[in-house]
Amino acid sequence: MPKILLADDHDLVRDTVAAYLEGVDGFQVHTASTLDDALTKMRGLDSFDLLILDYNMPGMDGLAGLDRARNAFPATKIALMSGVANLEVANKAMTQGAHGFIPKSLTAASLVNAIKFVLSGERYFPFDFGSDTNASEPTGVLGTLSKREMQTLEQLCAGLSNKAIARNLEIQEVTVKLHVKNVLAKLGVSNRTQAALLAKEKHLF
Repeated sequence: MPKILLADDHDLVRDTVAAYLEGVDGFQVHTASTLDDALTKMRGLDSFDLLILDYNMPGMDGLAGLDRARNAFPATKIALMSGVANLEVANKAMTQGAHGFIPKSLTAASLVNAIKFVLSGERYFPFDFGSDTNASEPTGVLGTLSKREMQTLEQLCAGLSNKAIARNLEIQEVTVKLHVKNVLAKLGVSNRTQAALLAKEKHLF
């Protein structure tokens, strides 16, 4: 049974993904909320087959955290997971030795396949990540969102908190709250989950 250590500071994302992986394919999944926490658990008695690191969690400092993990545990397969990293970051991660780049926008089935791919010894990178080939301009109510509101919606789809969104977009948390309020109003939904579901139904991210 493959043993995976999933490190993500967003409780809902981390716990949901861990529960799904253990329930669907029988992976043995342990969790951590920071890079330091993950590295401490890696040094423990348990031996892990795969370490999945969230790009934006505390301690990562961009891709420096990936380098720390690789230097500390060169024999362990390490994948980067993110809901906000762009194509340039993803490519750099692979260049710096990541065994896979896993967007949080993947479907549950695709996530499992990505993990299996990495565990088999292959390097995983979604072929259409960052590609505009199949993308189209948002229409209908989605077309009414401003550029910043679209960025906010993208991060809502990644399950990020207002605090995390503010950090990623380099704006004040109170501004994020205003953007979220506007997004919900324009989309005609009552909460963040409904907004994210609507965006995913339209294959926006």
